[in-house]
Amino acid sequence: MKLVSFVNGCGYGIVKDGAVIDLRRRFGDRLPTLRALLSAGALLEAERAFRTASPDFPLDELELAPVIPDPDKIICIGLNYQDHVAETGRTVTEKPALFARFSGSQVGHLQPLVKPAVSNEFDYEGELAVVIGKPGRHIPAERALEYVAGYSCYNEGSVRDWQRHTSQFLAGKSFAGTGAFGPWLVTTDDIPDPSRLTLETRLNGQVVQRTTTDLMITSVPEQIAYISTMLPLLPGDVIVSGTPAGVGVKSSPQLFMRPGDVAEVEISGIGVLRNPVIAEVA
Repeated sequence: MKLVSFVNGCGYGIVKDGAVIDLRRRFGDRLPTLRALLSAGALLEAERAFRTASPDFPLDELELAPVIPDPDKIICIGLNYQDHVAETGRTVTEKPALFARFSGSQVGHLQPLVKPAVSNEFDYEGELAVVIGKPGRHIPAERALEYVAGYSCYNEGSVRDWQRHTSQFLAGKSFAGTGAFGPWLVTTDDIPDPSRLTLETRLNGQVVQRTTTDLMITSVPEQIAYISTMLPLLPGDVIVSGTPAGVGVKSSPQLFMRPGDVAEVEISGIGVLRNPVIAEVA
C-alpha cells in the first residue's frame, strides 16, 4: 500500500491507480494526519476499510508534502556505505554516526529544493528513509522490522561548506528546504526486506549514485536497535539510512545542485522522488 501526505487541505490518503483515497476526510479529526494514523495503530484499519474505496481526486492534482510532515524526530545515519567512507577519506566507526535533521528542512515530491544564498556547495545524497510504525525502546535487531510502517525515498541535501564549519554536521544538514522526502510511504507488506533494494540518484538525468541496500555497514534493523537504546522511537519517526559513494563534493570535477537542476532519487519497489532546484529568495 502507498500512502501520501498532501498540502491541499493538509490531508493524507491511499494512492490507487494514479488517484488518491482521502483518509483525512474519512477519519476526520480522530486521525487528522498520517502520523496520527500510525500513532493510533490504525494502518490495518485504513487498509481494510478503504483500500478498495473509490478515489477522491487524481494524484497529479495534489501538491505532495513530505511523507511525514511533522515527525517527532528525524535521525540520519552518516558514513553507512563502505564506498562512501572511502571517498571521504574517513574510517569506519565502531558504532553508526548519527545526526539530526528538523522537519522544517524538508520538502515533498516535486516541491523545489532550495539552494541557500550563502553557499554554492549544495550537494545531493540519495537515501532510503525508514518510517517507524509503532513505539518501542531497546528494540532487539532481530525484531526491529516489526516496528517499521514502511519506506520512502530521501534526498538528504547537504550544504557542504557549512557542514565543514565544525566537526558537527548539523549546520550543513538543516537549511530550510534542503531535504526532500517522498513521493510516498510504501508499507512493509510490499517491502518485507529493506536490504533487497536498489537505489539510484540522478542529477539532470545523469546517474551520480547507484547502490544496493545490502551494502549498508549498519543494516536497518541494527539502526533501529541502536537508536531505540538511546530514546524511544515513536510512530512517524524517520530514520534516513545513509548515502553511497558519488556525492558531488567528492566528484571530479565537483558537482553541486544549481538553480534549474532536477534531482531524482529512485528506489526499487518505491518509485522516484523528483525535485527541481531553485535559488533562495532573500
